[in-house]
Amino acid sequence: MDNFIFALNATMPVFLVILAGKFFIKLGIINESWASVSNKFAFYVAMPLVLFKDISSMKIDFNQNIKFILYCFFITIIMFTLGWIIANIFIKDKTMVGSFAQGSIRGSAAILGLPFVYNIYGNAGMVPLMILASVPLFNAISVIILALGAKSNLRGNKRKIDPKMLVKSISKNPLIIGIVLGFPFCIFGWQLPPIIVKPMNTIGNTAVALMLLSLGADFKIGNLGAKFKISAWATSIKLIFLPLLFMPFAVYMGFKGSELIAILVMLGAPSAISGYVMSRAMDNDYILMSNIIVMTTLFSSVTFTLWIFILKSMGLI
Repeated sequence: MDNFIFALNATMPVFLVILAGKFFIKLGIINESWASVSNKFAFYVAMPLVLFKDISSMKIDFNQNIKFILYCFFITIIMFTLGWIIANIFIKDKTMVGSFAQGSIRGSAAILGLPFVYNIYGNAGMVPLMILASVPLFNAISVIILALGAKSNLRGNKRKIDPKMLVKSISKNPLIIGIVLGFPFCIFGWQLPPIIVKPMNTIGNTAVALMLLSLGADFKIGNLGAKFKISAWATSIKLIFLPLLFMPFAVYMGFKGSELIAILVMLGAPSAISGYVMSRAMDNDYILMSNIIVMTTLFSSVTFTLWIFILKSMGLI
């Protein structure tokens, strides 16, 4: 019961902020132009700062955790590959493929996953190491998927991709730039002076609120109904089928405790809010992406509680 209550406390406040965005736009406090500008600011400024800060501040012992790092790295590649193949096979409208593949695989480890870990261990456990091993791939592969699925790159439901433009879109993606710039600080232990870190933190801390409010402002109940079936499939993949498929393999490899919880966060956390910003910025079906985020956020309190209960019953955590 305690885990279930904490799960609700971890996910429902996020969902309520999304609803607040819808409420504010109904009252006329914010409008669609505000949501568009907020998305742009979050994508190009706030989120890169958050990723830079998270990566640069990690303390990693690669020798002791190489098996865990390799698991997160390769499972991320396998997940995205399967998601992309499934989306291309079963989705007829190819303008939805990019958002579906990203939404059904890419989870919000930091924003929506960490609270579960703190509830169990009182600290971040192995989640920072999982983020280091998988989040750069999450972002890089998401950029590729969204570039391939961009409406401007589709002609008659067939992809027409310029490889040079694809490489350019990846190399110029602000989220990837933030991660890449943070790696030297993580590896060599470099530190920025407080006079720089504090304003970076202040700006970065606006990312979540802006993304949640703009997500709610753009969210339309009618759109959710029109795309409910495909959103429900993506939600089922993200919250149920990924943990069901890959958690047994993690147990077989001998992961327990905080390692296993970090892997659960990687596999079964709600879809990343930043994925909505990327879908919109990269000319994909951002309405579908917003639906997936809302649905996975809403139902994750139930699924996360179920997975934690199963792991505890098996004596693995």
